Amino acid sequence: MRLFWKKADKKLAVYQQELIETHYQEVDNMYRQIRGWRHDYRNHIQTMKAYAAAEDWDAIRHYLDLLDEDLTTVDTVIKTGNAMTDAILNSKISLAKSKNIQVIADADIPVKLKSSEIDLCCIIGNLFDNAIEASMELPEEKRIIRLYMDMKSTQLYISFTNFTAGKKLKKQGNLFKSTKGEGHGFGLIRIDEIVERLDGYISRNSEDGAFTTEILLPQI
Repeated sequence: MRLFWKKADKKLAVYQQELIETHYQEVDNMYRQIRGWRHDYRNHIQTMKAYAAAEDWDAIRHYLDLLDEDLTTVDTVIKTGNAMTDAILNSKISLAKSKNIQVIADADIPVKLKSSEIDLCCIIGNLFDNAIEASMELPEEKRIIRLYMDMKSTQLYISFTNFTAGKKLKKQGNLFKSTKGEGHGFGLIRIDEIVERLDGYISRNSEDGAFTTEILLPQI
């Protein structure tokens, strides 16, 4: 029994280290984006100063229209109505985009949730991490993650779909067989533990070319 717990502790330590490295990568990517935005901002100011010096007001108006269109195009910030959920979603979406993964997200949480923000972030974070890792096995044009979150009556509904390489995954018990190797799989187990503790429902479906996880969490 003692040997079992030692192995379990070792696997947990590996998993926690991977989480730390993943979060570091997410934060580093956001800092890179901020530095890029600051650099672009200076260039835009310099361009408009040049137009102003030449008193080319039509050029300034046109440039401002282009900036407005560009901001509308790149504004992918998710605003669900839940601050902690917004933070984890936008962090993961930023990470996915840095890996050339398209994220199609539709998330709306208009009510105060009964579920712990920590539990919700753990679920979302692990779902995203798994989807990102699976997507990296595909060519860039096929890397797509679809996320949908909304209230279904008194339950929070979460749906995650990502495309996968190869054939239909094989199921072992309630989980699909992981291809990640030693030290992995804790994320899936952690999700199941949270859903069970919250008296929720989880369904995983692997069809050729796609993997979908659906979760319902009661909010009353």
